[in-house]
Amino acid sequence: MDFTTEEMLGRRCLLLSLLLLVTWESGSGQLHYSVPEEAKHGTFVGRIAQDLGLELAELVPRLFRVASKGRGDLLEVNLQNGILFVNSRIDREALCGRSAECSIHLEVIVDRPLQVFHVEVEVRDINDHPPLFRVKEQTMLIYESRLPDSLFPLEGASDADAGLNSILTYKLSSSEYFGLEVKTNSDGNKQIGLLLRKSLDREDAPEHNLLLMATDGGKPELTGSVQLLVTVLDVNDNAPSFQQSEYEVRILENSDNGTTVIRLNASDRDEGTNAAISYSFNSLVPSLVLDQFSIDANTGEIVIRGNLDFEQANFYKIRVDATDKGHPPMAGHCTVLVKVLDENDNTPQIALTSLSLPVLEDAALGTVIALISVSDLDSGANGQVTCFLTPHVPFKLVSTFKNYYSLVLDSALDRETKADYKVVVTARDGGSPSLWASASVSVEVADVNDNAPAFAQPEYTVFVKENNPPGAHIFTVSAVDADAQENALVSYSLVERRVGERALSSYVSVHAESGKVYALQPLDHEELELLQFQVSARDAGVPALGSNVTLQVFVLDVNDNIPALLGPWTPGSGGVVNELVSRSLGAGQVVTKVRAVDADSGYNAWLSYELHSSTGGSRSLFRVGLYTGEISTTRAFDEVDASRQHLLVLVRDHGEPALTATATILVSLVENSQTPKASSRASGTVGHEVSLVNVNVYLIIAICAISSLLVLTLMIYTALQCSAPPPETGCGPVKSMLVCSSAVGSWSYSQQRRQRVCSGEGPSKTDLMAFSPGLPPCPIVGGHQDLNEDHNSRVKQLVPLTAQSSVIFLFLPLVIVIPRNTRVYYLFIYLFIYLFTIVAL
Repeated sequence: MDFTTEEMLGRRCLLLSLLLLVTWESGSGQLHYSVPEEAKHGTFVGRIAQDLGLELAELVPRLFRVASKGRGDLLEVNLQNGILFVNSRIDREALCGRSAECSIHLEVIVDRPLQVFHVEVEVRDINDHPPLFRVKEQTMLIYESRLPDSLFPLEGASDADAGLNSILTYKLSSSEYFGLEVKTNSDGNKQIGLLLRKSLDREDAPEHNLLLMATDGGKPELTGSVQLLVTVLDVNDNAPSFQQSEYEVRILENSDNGTTVIRLNASDRDEGTNAAISYSFNSLVPSLVLDQFSIDANTGEIVIRGNLDFEQANFYKIRVDATDKGHPPMAGHCTVLVKVLDENDNTPQIALTSLSLPVLEDAALGTVIALISVSDLDSGANGQVTCFLTPHVPFKLVSTFKNYYSLVLDSALDRETKADYKVVVTARDGGSPSLWASASVSVEVADVNDNAPAFAQPEYTVFVKENNPPGAHIFTVSAVDADAQENALVSYSLVERRVGERALSSYVSVHAESGKVYALQPLDHEELELLQFQVSARDAGVPALGSNVTLQVFVLDVNDNIPALLGPWTPGSGGVVNELVSRSLGAGQVVTKVRAVDADSGYNAWLSYELHSSTGGSRSLFRVGLYTGEISTTRAFDEVDASRQHLLVLVRDHGEPALTATATILVSLVENSQTPKASSRASGTVGHEVSLVNVNVYLIIAICAISSLLVLTLMIYTALQCSAPPPETGCGPVKSMLVCSSAVGSWSYSQQRRQRVCSGEGPSKTDLMAFSPGLPPCPIVGGHQDLNEDHNSRVKQLVPLTAQSSVIFLFLPLVIVIPRNTRVYYLFIYLFIYLFTIVAL
């Protein structure tokens, strides 16, 4: 069965496609297709989407695209069916010249996620170029003296095709004088020459017209021809000759001008002028050779006259003629093959594409940032390029194919630590010395809301004076967010809670943007000493992050409460109290006591008492304790003293400025027999006070009895101890440790918030204030007291001191500190302690 040429080509394409598909499936890692050159628009190349494992429906959403570096739009992909087809005319010779292999490299890129595939499309050669000779007609001068079998070199034809299509065969038209000789040179090229079969006779045939035909190996065959005009010359019958017909020279590119390539030496068997030789380039030498080389006509030395660049041309074929000066002159011929050796004179080239910037700081490891391709025009080791990154960057290079790399994320990013990176890609070739080039990529790290607003400290203490104006600014909170833009935009709010019976927002508010905290109403230290709450700071990120800070607002006391009188000075009593006092009272006797409290605290609640004014000469009769408020007599009453005394006691706190209250006391001096009656006629409030005084009298009597018992016991015990014969060591005097007090008294102030004490019968106080009574001055003990003081004197000193101390230290706590309703219980406790002491002694 006969097949047409197109059917044969179709079968070849099908078999080659099947072979490429099997090769791909075997794990080559790259798609290979083939297409003949000059294929028509729309010619099927391959099902690229199916071969890459991509669904047709995802080609458009994933931005399927094909890139061909420097190849234009020769090939295209139909996104509807995923078929790769020919888009425009493909000229293999324009793409690859005479290279044996010719292919188009495609980069297939899809996004979401980013993937890169590499496709090689081989362009198959077709026999579309016939053999061509440089000239249509070639003239040759041959002396008739040339011997048979002389060879005259001819310029061969060239075929732009490759492979079998470029293999040429030559055929010379029939001639009895000339034949064609074809030789294959060391470089694989064919050298043809015109072979003289028998001697020429110019007189018989001065000219010979020959036709040289060249036929390529394509199907169908194409031919080219050149007309050979041979002119037979007379006289000089020996031509110059070279030692060899072909010379091969190797020289480095970029050699200096004037460098000698080779010195040729031809010889001529003739003598005289017929043996004088001049050298020249053959007339058929191309202009490129003439631009790069020159030859000395006398010496035959070929030197460099232009810059040799391996990347432009790495091989030169120079035909040299050696012509004698005979008449007619004769010429010899040789070929000089100049091979240019590569030097490492080209730096690598770096191309960056498909940048995915900026990069989120929470991007996954392995995320592709950019695609990088490198190239080097040099060859061999000089053109082998390796790439690397600057150290200490969270990226790495991953080789995808030959000189193609992907810049991928290698470690986690943190924008707050470093917001951008300058990644320098360096490409270095394998030459010696090596050359390198670098390209920089600025990789910006995009922010992710991964940092919550942070306060400088977890808790703040704020001091605010009470009675502040409404809306007063008391503090400013500030939080800093390490993120950027809206992720760092902080807003503030209160963490709502209940403060007693009211909401926190009724006391304070916070400005959402500035963080300023305002007191919405005046704060009262007596109502609220400590206001503790939290302020929340949240950013504007999605999702939003937040943190809290605690504010402890201490409300500082201001002296805004006047002292309040207790006991009889209750509201509605008129501020006046009547007291009945017996005229028989002596000096230093307590008549009554003014009790007052202050709702403030600290110094503002420390009260002092002062007898402000009096009538009837009472200033000399009475005095008031500065800190106790006890009104006592200064002397015994006389008959001339008025029976009715008017006392005005000023109660003053220690605030700034000080606040005062006054208590008015009307003291009636009566005889002893009238005291109970007067007491019975007093008002209800006064009667209650008198009943309390009676109770205190009974308590004092009991305390005195117990104290007397203790004193008597101590005296007996001391007498027994000291009357006994003293031991050898002796019973010497012992210094007693006494507790002394000044006339003003001592006081202390405690900041313990929950310790409370009462003064009189008023409400309990927050701050503790204790005052020592007026104790007698401390006795001065001399440094040389007699150690042999008699027993009686020691007892006399010990008994009063013991009795006085017992009465004071038992009586004072019961009167000042212990409430009236519990004094009886404390009395029994002290009684038990005394009895236990007696038993122990």
